[in-house]
Amino acid sequence: MSRLVAEAAKRGAWSPKDEVVIADARRIAGEPADSTYLPIDPREFTSRIFHTCYMGTENSSAETRKRAKQLSSAIGSYHIDLNMDTIVTAVRNLFGFVTGVRPQFRSHGGTNAENLALQNIQARLRMVLAYMFAQLLPFVRGRAGGLLVLGSANVDESLRGYLTKYDCSSADINPIGGISKTDLKKFIAYAEHAFDLPILGSFLSAVPTAELEPITENYVQSDEADMGMTYDELSVFGRLRKVEKCGPYSTFTKLIHEWGSFLSPTQIAEKVKLFYFEHARNRHKMTTLTPSYHAESYSPDDNRFDLRPFLYPSRFPWQFKKIDEVAAALPDRSTQSAAVDKAKTE
Repeated sequence: MSRLVAEAAKRGAWSPKDEVVIADARRIAGEPADSTYLPIDPREFTSRIFHTCYMGTENSSAETRKRAKQLSSAIGSYHIDLNMDTIVTAVRNLFGFVTGVRPQFRSHGGTNAENLALQNIQARLRMVLAYMFAQLLPFVRGRAGGLLVLGSANVDESLRGYLTKYDCSSADINPIGGISKTDLKKFIAYAEHAFDLPILGSFLSAVPTAELEPITENYVQSDEADMGMTYDELSVFGRLRKVEKCGPYSTFTKLIHEWGSFLSPTQIAEKVKLFYFEHARNRHKMTTLTPSYHAESYSPDDNRFDLRPFLYPSRFPWQFKKIDEVAAALPDRSTQSAAVDKAKTE
C-alpha cells in the first residue's frame, strides 16, 4: 500500500485521484492542513502509519524474534520488541493464589487442560497489549488519534478452529482473514522478489509454530502437528466444504479419487472425520472472527458471510458411519501405486 501511495505522490498533481491520495496520506500521517509533505519514500511513510510489535515470551525462539525485527526494518515500520513474561507470570500466580493450584505445561508434568490454558492466556494477553499500544503509541510519538489493530489469522486456521477465542487473532480488521495459508505462501514468494524483500524467504522456510509451549531438547511446537493435518490438506478441505458445498461423506468420496494414489481409504476417512469434527466443535469461534477482506470463494463463513448454523453434531453420526463402511469396502490403491512406482524404477 505504501508503494502505491509513493507512486501517486511522485506523479504529483497530474491526476485528481493522485491529489486525493496525497491529501489522505498527509491526513493519516498527522500532517497539518497547510503541509507540503509528499510521501515519496514508501519506507518513510510506512514508519509514520504502520506499527509492529513482537510480544515474546520465554517460549519464543530467537529466530522468530530476529525475523520480526528484520522484516520491520525492511518495510520501515515503527517496531517494538518486548517480553511479556512478567504479565503471564502474574496471571499464573494469581490463579495459583486463588485456587491453591499453579498450572504447569505438559512438558513440566501438567495435564492437557493446564497446558492448553497456559497457551491461551499468552495469546489473550497479546490481544490486550495490542489494543493498549494501539491507543497509546500515537500519544508516545507526539501525535493525536489512535491506531487500528490488524489481525493475522488465515482461512485454514479459522476453519480448523486452530485459534484461541478472543486472542491475538481478534482485531479491528484482518487483511489475510479470507486467504488460505497455501495461497498466502504463494503471495509471499511473489512479494519476496517483486518488492525486493529477501527476508520473506526465511518466513517461507520456517516451520509454522505458535511458540506457546516450552522448547525442549525433544520437543518444538508445530502447528501442523498440533492440528493433525497439513495446511495444504486444510486448503483442500476448505475448498470442498465451501466452494463445492461438500459435507463429510461427499468430501470423502471426492478425496478417494484425488488422494487414493498415496493414501488408503481408511487414512482418507480418518483425515476427513478429524477435519469435520474439529470444524464442528470449534465453529462457535467463527461467529467472533475479525472482519476480513473476502477475496476468494472459499472465504471463512463467519456470521457476516454465511448464515448457515454454527452448531453441528460434531461426530456426524450418519456421515461418519457411512464413511467407515465405504472405506472398509474399498481397495487400497495407495499400496498398488507404490508397487507400480517401484517396478518402474527397477
